[in-house]
Amino acid sequence: MSGADLPTLPPVRLPTEAELARDALSVPLVSRAAALARWAEPGVPVGAGAELLAASLAGAVTALGLEAEEYGAELAVEAWNFAVDTGLVEITEEDEDAGTATAAPGADLDRLTGGAPEDVLDLWADGLEAVLADAATPTLEDLLGEDLESLDPAGLDLEALDWDADEEAAFLDSALAQLYLLAATDEKVAAGAMVPLPVVAAALVVPDEEDTEPEGTGEPSDETLEEVSAVMMRLDEQFRVLEGTGLLEYDPVDPALIVEESEGEAGPAPELPAEEEDLTRYGQVRLTPLGVYGVRRRMREAGLDAPAVGDLATADAAPLLLALPRRAHGAAQAEAE
Repeated sequence: MSGADLPTLPPVRLPTEAELARDALSVPLVSRAAALARWAEPGVPVGAGAELLAASLAGAVTALGLEAEEYGAELAVEAWNFAVDTGLVEITEEDEDAGTATAAPGADLDRLTGGAPEDVLDLWADGLEAVLADAATPTLEDLLGEDLESLDPAGLDLEALDWDADEEAAFLDSALAQLYLLAATDEKVAAGAMVPLPVVAAALVVPDEEDTEPEGTGEPSDETLEEVSAVMMRLDEQFRVLEGTGLLEYDPVDPALIVEESEGEAGPAPELPAEEEDLTRYGQVRLTPLGVYGVRRRMREAGLDAPAVGDLATADAAPLLLALPRRAHGAAQAEAE
C-alpha cells in the first residue's frame, strides 16, 4: 500500500517545539543521561559493549544521587544506556585483549544542552527508539516460563524460541496508536484524562465473531476475557518501561490483583473489573504531549498522514474548507481560528 492509499489520521494538538523540547529535557531519564555524560568527562572504563563495569556503576549511582533509592543501580544503568544510544557518550578507546573500553562525553551532549529545540527532540526520539525496542523484547524467563538459574545453557536453543520481533514491535505500535487516536478524538483524554488499561487491551483483541459473546448473554466469552487479561499484563510490563522516557503517564496494575503462587511465580492474569469504579486498580495510561509528538513523528516517518492542528494556518481557503468538515468540532474550530 502506498502512502497515498493510507488513511488520514485525525489531527492532534501539539505544543510548540520549544515547549516540547523543555518537556524532553525535564524527563528524568534524559536529565540523568546528560548528567552521566558530564560525569564521564575524565573517561570511564566500560565493558566491550559500552556497559558500565561494577566500579563504574557504583560511581554512576553516586553521581546521580541515587544511593538511597531501592533501584538506584537499575536507574543508573537505564540512564547510561540511554546516553550511549543517543550519542551523549561515545567509546574513545578500546582494548580488545582485555575486553574493555573507555567512554567519554560525545559530541551530541552539546546539542542536548545548548542546541535548538529540534536538536533536543531528535536526540530524545533516538533514545525513544532504543527503549521501544527494549520494551518490545521479552526476557528469556518470559519466553521460557522458567527460572534461568535452573536452565542448562548448553541445551538452550534460542532459534527455537516462539518469538517474532516484528510481531512484538507491531503489538506495541498498535497499543500506542490506540492511545494516539484517543488523544486526537476524545476531548477529555486530550485534556489529560487517563485511559483505563482494559480499554486499551480490549481494542487490541479481535476475537472470532462466534467467540465474542455466548449466545443470548450479551457478554464477552471467557476466551475473550482471558485474552484481554493477558494483553493487559503484557502492556503493563511494557508501559512500565516506557514511562521513564516521558512518552506516557502510567498508573500500573495494582499488585494485589496479580495472584502469586506458592512457588513465587506469577499466577494467572486477573479477571476484568465488574464495575467501572474498579478500573483504576487495573491500570491507567495516557500519552503525554511529548508522547503524542513522538508517536506522530514515528507515524509520519512510516508514511502515514498524521496532521496536527495548525497545519492549515497558511493554506488557501479551498483546502481549509475541505478539511474542516472531516475534523472534530474542537479541532475544526481551532484550525479555523
